[in-house]
Amino acid sequence: MLRSLRPRSAFTLIELLVVIGIIAILTGLLLPAVQQVRESARRSGCSSHLRQIGLAVASYHATYRKLPVGCLEWRSGSNPEQRQLAWSAQILPQLEQVPLAQQLDLTKAFDAPANRVAAAVTVPVFLCPSSAERGRDSDRGRIDYGGIYGERISGPNHPPKGTMLIDRAIRFREINDGLSQTLVVGEDAGWSDGEWVNGRNIFDQAFAINAAPAFENDLRSDHPGGVNVLFCDGHVQFLSDEFNLDALAAICTRAGSEIVNPMDK
Repeated sequence: MLRSLRPRSAFTLIELLVVIGIIAILTGLLLPAVQQVRESARRSGCSSHLRQIGLAVASYHATYRKLPVGCLEWRSGSNPEQRQLAWSAQILPQLEQVPLAQQLDLTKAFDAPANRVAAAVTVPVFLCPSSAERGRDSDRGRIDYGGIYGERISGPNHPPKGTMLIDRAIRFREINDGLSQTLVVGEDAGWSDGEWVNGRNIFDQAFAINAAPAFENDLRSDHPGGVNVLFCDGHVQFLSDEFNLDALAAICTRAGSEIVNPMDK
């Protein structure tokens, strides 16, 4: 006797292709959203690092009545024995890095053999979570932030107009433009000499944000569309790539008497 044959339930090829197409579309829609959420978290982490640096700078000023020197003894061809120590190395105790600070000998150069072990330590607060590790010539600890030496947008930076200078410490009372209107540190990701112990991590802004050529250290980041910056009063702000150039020059100076339109910020 013949048994009745029941149709078996299964996907047809067309149905399978439709399902695959729907999954591909959903993935295409969701992936940018996931990436955006991740970048938002990384940017928030970067802001948090800058706020910690701001608190350390303020604590340093409260202790010594001055900001850290941007670079102690800038090294040049005429004097290669200079120490060239960075502002970031000077605020290690204020960043709760006392053991590391004790290992570092500030009476010697940043690249002296006596400082090799300490200088190679990675300090997480000096790294932006969005910044990629790039090939460098040394094994010294990286920093993605630089001190503001001034600006070259409106004219020469002589004498230097910023807050992190060479062999000169600035006091808050010298910042006539206002602490909330003046930068002290900003993102400078990808600079080949970006090392927290090396005093070359100061710069005078000369280009629009994220527009400097590779050989210049300037305000730039791996965040899409802008950079995080730290003002002297401790607040952190994200500046877009389209940030007004005149306003950018103004906030890089400590006593330029410029009027910054709040809408530009």
